[in-house]
Amino acid sequence: MTGMPGLPPPRPIPLRDRAQLVFVERARLDVRDGAFCAVNADGTVTQLPVGGLAGLMLEPGARISHAAVALAARTGTLITWVGEGGVRLYSAGQPGGARSDKLLWQASLALNDAARLRIVRRMYQIRFGEAAPERRSIDQLRGIEGVRVRESYALLARKYGVKWSRRKYDPKDWEAGDTPNRCLSAATACLHGLTEAAVLAAGYAPAIGFLHTGKPLSFVYDIADLWKLQTVVPEAFRIAGEAAKGRLDMAPDRAVRLACRDAFRRSGLLSKIIPQIEIVLAAGDLPKPVPAPDMLGPAFEDEEDGGDDGHRG
Repeated sequence: MTGMPGLPPPRPIPLRDRAQLVFVERARLDVRDGAFCAVNADGTVTQLPVGGLAGLMLEPGARISHAAVALAARTGTLITWVGEGGVRLYSAGQPGGARSDKLLWQASLALNDAARLRIVRRMYQIRFGEAAPERRSIDQLRGIEGVRVRESYALLARKYGVKWSRRKYDPKDWEAGDTPNRCLSAATACLHGLTEAAVLAAGYAPAIGFLHTGKPLSFVYDIADLWKLQTVVPEAFRIAGEAAKGRLDMAPDRAVRLACRDAFRRSGLLSKIIPQIEIVLAAGDLPKPVPAPDMLGPAFEDEEDGGDDGHRG
């Protein structure tokens, strides 16, 4: 990896030391004089500390140059291309990439029915602060969690004076949803973006989940759910309540993003996600794969890594 002449090459900063997410719309991202920047429609330029961010979420109207993508990859910053409000994921970069040892361990845990159940039970305990009911299958635990989440939504709606019926939104039509559902969608998009950056930084695969399966971000949903009810969901209902009373001076989805940013800072979420991933997977009680004794080493030794395990350095 090369840097600018006379300067050392950039090294990824550990995720725990980074700021949160930045949403970009109707701007062009580029590199000027070695700095990552956003060029607005009126020609003004805003520099972004790309190496200090967990991720960039590009909404409709955003464009990005090859140089900007390359710099984000070198600094270990996730870039995702999303729909309006962040509710639809079109594509994502992979600044770290899964590490083979961690990917094999994650896959072996997911393929072992007993280990997978132990992990799901541990996630339940972390999420709700009590042990999961005994002699329940994963499908049964998923159903129990769904009921508890719906009850939490109803309680928060009453607390903040929000008219609430059920969770319903169309990712293809952002404007079709009511304000509470749009607030929830914006809030969960923030949390999922942050969690995906953490999963990649830790060296794991976003698609290999345990409670959630069959989706490109199944493991992201598993991990994000551990904090959803304590961080972003209350903020979403609070903002929806403020909007219903006419107390907002900005669009509800923007207010939700700012509130989520503040909630992430208060909770210190970035410093907690990666350690919690390791705790969750350790509950599967399977050893990590040991390299084969006759395996070939690399033809060329890599430079010393920076950042987290999954960062390329």
